[in-house]
Amino acid sequence: MALVVIGALFVIVGLTMAAVRTAGRGRLSQPNTQTSATQTSARPNTLEPTGEGRRLSLKADLAGLGMAAVGAILILAGALS
Repeated sequence: MALVVIGALFVIVGLTMAAVRTAGRGRLSQPNTQTSATQTSARPNTLEPTGEGRRLSLKADLAGLGMAAVGAILILAGALS
């Protein structure tokens, strides 16, 4: 039972860590910090970012996802024992 609880905590903390890192990289719809007058004249009014999508990268969130994976393994080990 203790493995299941510890595993659940690892999953929750890992996913929270990945989400906070992604949210901390800024808004997805406005990758550049320009004034609103420049944005409306330079780009169409869409929610899609221009340029590379570096805000949603697996490499940056690997620590959080790894922690969630370890938590899933602990939950499975606790369920089987």
